[in-house]
Amino acid sequence: MNKYRSLYNTTLSLISNLLLVMGCFILCRIVFLAENYNAFTELTGGRLWKMFGGGFMFDTSAILYTNLLYIFLMLLPLHYKEKGIYQKITKGIFVATNLIAIIANLVDTVYFQYTHRRTTASIVSEFKNEDNLGGIFGTELLNHWYLTVLVVLFAYALYKLYRKPPVAKIYNFPLYYLTHVLTLGIGIYLCIGGMRGGFTGMVRPITISNANQYVDRPIETGIVLNTPFSIYRTIGKTPFAVPEYFDREKLEALYTPVHLPADTVQFRPLNVVVFILESFGKENSGFLNEELDNGTYKGFTPFLDSLMAEGLTFKYSFSNGMKSIDGMPSVLSGIPMFIEPFFLTPASLNTISSVGGELKKKGYYTAFFHGADNGSMGFEAFARTVGYTNYFGRTEYNEANPGNKDFDGHWGIWDEKFFQFFADKLSTFQQPFATALFSLSSHHPFAVPTEYEGAFPKGNVAIRQCIGYTDHALKLFFDKVSKEPWFDNTLFVFTADHTNSPERPEYQTECGLFSVPVVFYQHGSNLKGYVKDVIAQQIDIMPTVLSHLGYDAPYISFGCDLLTTSPEDTYAVNYINGVYQFFKGDYLLQFDGKRATGVFAFKTDKLLEHNLLDQLSQQSAMEDELKAIIQQYMTRMNGDGLVITK
Repeated sequence: MNKYRSLYNTTLSLISNLLLVMGCFILCRIVFLAENYNAFTELTGGRLWKMFGGGFMFDTSAILYTNLLYIFLMLLPLHYKEKGIYQKITKGIFVATNLIAIIANLVDTVYFQYTHRRTTASIVSEFKNEDNLGGIFGTELLNHWYLTVLVVLFAYALYKLYRKPPVAKIYNFPLYYLTHVLTLGIGIYLCIGGMRGGFTGMVRPITISNANQYVDRPIETGIVLNTPFSIYRTIGKTPFAVPEYFDREKLEALYTPVHLPADTVQFRPLNVVVFILESFGKENSGFLNEELDNGTYKGFTPFLDSLMAEGLTFKYSFSNGMKSIDGMPSVLSGIPMFIEPFFLTPASLNTISSVGGELKKKGYYTAFFHGADNGSMGFEAFARTVGYTNYFGRTEYNEANPGNKDFDGHWGIWDEKFFQFFADKLSTFQQPFATALFSLSSHHPFAVPTEYEGAFPKGNVAIRQCIGYTDHALKLFFDKVSKEPWFDNTLFVFTADHTNSPERPEYQTECGLFSVPVVFYQHGSNLKGYVKDVIAQQIDIMPTVLSHLGYDAPYISFGCDLLTTSPEDTYAVNYINGVYQFFKGDYLLQFDGKRATGVFAFKTDKLLEHNLLDQLSQQSAMEDELKAIIQQYMTRMNGDGLVITK
């Protein structure tokens, strides 16, 4: 038998080494589950078995993509591969490429806590302008040192357990080449089937959305998927494929994002100030959680709560995305996040408007503020694109306050200092003005200025004291601007970009993960009330602001005017792990693009435990409306149809 060992030794070594990687991927999934266990509910043994079974298919695909070069080198029908130097090179390729894939899985073990989905190829574009990631990663390496140890152990295992084929002498060259050509052919066939997720022509190549068939909740796809697969399958993908649910006539009858003014509106030039508060999820508010802890829950935002009590606030209010780069288009331009963040898609080159862009047509001065480095997260580019004439970032702050003494060491200027800078600038602007500010201090790594350490309740998760600090900064801002002559003539809007660090079970569901405040406040106005029969969302802010001002021109926003839309017609939409979500009335509909996968009475079934799929008469109408929103969205993204053209 040793005489013919050269016919099969590299093939057996290849199979053995790929199984070694499979074992590493399974261990990564176990680590991921252990690190994020609190994000999932009711994980029975049977459900986990199903998820891990589905995960095997996605792991197989990812491992084959990762090892294509290695597999080709091991199956190449050339006798030179039997030499020792050749096998040393292939071993190096194997260890390096698979260690990178394993590291990606382990990094996502932590990052998932903030995004609630596996990382995709858009991560490169998302952070391409950030130069502070080294410090952030350094902090995470310290906080999650055990994952660093795991990386070392995985590297050691890949190196030591690698099966290197023994050097073999070839006795029969014709038989050797015939055998290895056949092995290569079989290997190509198996690789194609494994990467596609099946071998028949009826099987479409698996993608991220296929993970939903193994789970009961969209967030659980994080267990089924792995990060290398999610990245590979989204490289170069066009996110906006236009579905043909309806013909144009029925589509327009079901839903249109075009807002037309009433003939009787009269414009009044109020100033507009929009606050997008980093990570200010609804869970942080005592006002919005009056039922928690038998009515004793105080929350971490006492000042914002006081504004909620005086302004117009909505009990059921939602974000349209899960990242900071999702929040800005939703809040300012009425654009939800479907499939991928708008910033990172070709549609970001479309002509787009915003609250500031529309009011600029009325002679408003417009400006956007964010205390990070100019260019961070693409905020400056987007702000200028949608009509905010001037941008004030860390550069402009440092010009006015030399010395860089107010830099937080990670992201930008501390909120208290930057809010005061914002207040000072507002008082220099010609009225009417439309401005927006995106805060940053309640961002990982969740630090507060030294002088405030211990000044705010820390709760049970690190972000809470940062939320309290930014809330305090907001109070100091209002203490200053409330004395200004323009204050009473100004509409303030408050919302969060997304949620973060959910703690209570009801805020870890597909409903709670999107629950953020939406608040309108104008001192001495009729914008008052705690509304419990209306569903509000970030994309409603643009039409509601323009309605309050009596804006008299048509525009496009995918949201509702909350001041004039009847409660039963308000809704919210968002997207999580391949599933569209549609909140309307008392129900949440989940839809994967082809069929409904869940219906929940989200107001009473707070943990989304009872799936009412196919049990409600209104399900069909909800599906049709959601389909129309999706079709309008995709059509307008691809057709540059986000503004009214004459």
